[in-house]
Amino acid sequence: MTPAGLRIVEAAEELFYDRGITAVGVDLIAERSGVTKRTLYNRFGSKDHLVAAYLTQRDQRWRSVVRAAVDASDSPVDAVTAPFDALRTWSAANTRGCAFINALAELPDPAHPAHRIAADQKLWLLNLFAELAAAAGCSFPDTLAARLLVLHEGALATQPLSLDTLPHAAELARSLTRASRESAR
Repeated sequence: MTPAGLRIVEAAEELFYDRGITAVGVDLIAERSGVTKRTLYNRFGSKDHLVAAYLTQRDQRWRSVVRAAVDASDSPVDAVTAPFDALRTWSAANTRGCAFINALAELPDPAHPAHRIAADQKLWLLNLFAELAAAAGCSFPDTLAARLLVLHEGALATQPLSLDTLPHAAELARSLTRASRESAR
C-alpha cells in the first residue's frame, strides 16, 4: 500500500472505531489523512472498500496477537483458552469493544464487503477454538468451540460497560476446557 493509502486507512481506523462507520464521511477521512477525496477514491474506489480495508488490517493484527498467545501457551489445554489471554492484551488498547461486532451491527447487509470480513473473523475464531480443542484431546471439540466463542464474544460485548467480565469468561473457558478434556479420557 502507498504511504497515502496507509495514512487513509490509519485515519479511517481511528475514526470508524471511535465514532462508528456510518457516522464518518469520506470528507473527514480525507482531511484527517491529508489527502484529497479524489486520492481516497483512487486508492479505495468507495467508502465500502475503505471500510473493508480497515477491517482487514485490524483482523490481521488481531490474528497475530491470538497466534502469539497460542504459541506462548505452556500446554495444549492452555492453547485452547489463549484467545482469552489475547483479548486481555488487545483490550488494553481497544476500549470501545469489538470493531467486528460494531461493524456487523452497522452493516447488516451480508453482501457488504466489510460485513463479510467481520463475519469471517468470527468464523475464524470459532474454527481456531475447534482446532485447538481437538489438538488438546477435548471431547466434542465443535461444541466446546461454540461455547468458547459465546464466552469470548460476551466478554467483548460487555467490555465498554466496564463490568470486567473477561476474567470470569476466561476462568469459565478454562473450566469448560478442562471438563471437556477429562470427559474424553
